[in-house]
Amino acid sequence: MLRSLKDLERYTVNATDGDLGTVVNFLLDDQRWIVRYLVVESGGFLDGRRVLISPIFFRQAEWLTRRFHLALTIDKVKKSPSVNVDQPVSRQHEQDYFGYYGYPHYWGGEGIWGMGAYPGSLMAGGWNEALAQHSAETSGDTHLRSARDVQGYGIQGSDEAIGHVDDFLVDDETWEVRYLVIDTSNWWFGKKVLVAPHWASRISWEESKVYLDMSRQEIKNSPEWNATAPVNREYEARLYDYYGRPVYWASDDSPEDAQSAHHPGSHT
Repeated sequence: MLRSLKDLERYTVNATDGDLGTVVNFLLDDQRWIVRYLVVESGGFLDGRRVLISPIFFRQAEWLTRRFHLALTIDKVKKSPSVNVDQPVSRQHEQDYFGYYGYPHYWGGEGIWGMGAYPGSLMAGGWNEALAQHSAETSGDTHLRSARDVQGYGIQGSDEAIGHVDDFLVDDETWEVRYLVIDTSNWWFGKKVLVAPHWASRISWEESKVYLDMSRQEIKNSPEWNATAPVNREYEARLYDYYGRPVYWASDDSPEDAQSAHHPGSHT
């Protein structure tokens, strides 16, 4: 199921022994376009500092009550390595983070989450010495970006500017970013369109721009997206067919296997 990152902000995060805090941001992997961490603003017991929580620690997600339940205690999080989430998070900080919790790193494996496609595969697999060694050898610069920073990035088409990034739609099982929500209201009143991040020809972090190899008119004529309706597989198939792009889902999926996206019309 696809979820709006804007909608996931302010979700309550629960440890096994009480409320930990609320979600205020996300860190995105800019190579694979995956949410690697939730930025959680903790309560008074942590002096209000912000901590990183990986989806691998999710025990349960309650979408109706807007809560993420963790398989961690408050004390465990309290004693975790301190990270300044307002600054770039280095790979060394990530190594310290995973080392503290006793789980292998997600990079270095064949899957998007280490050796698998889901965050839970890291927890299920336990510590892998070979993967850990490989991770240490490939610990170059990090590729994490604040979702809030990327919101507002300009969209540059092949001919003219198109709009800006307004939100992200993510798969709530793999935490992959499936679509950038592009606000084109400066040109077409109130219209928002979806573009898969891997369709971008390049992204300039220095210019805060996403470059697309499609024209403004091509974007304008794309299948209409209703922000208050679910994104299902039928719509996705039309979107991919319109742009002539290969689909990401398995060939044996049918249009009836809908992947709904909760995307309310407004956010506060």
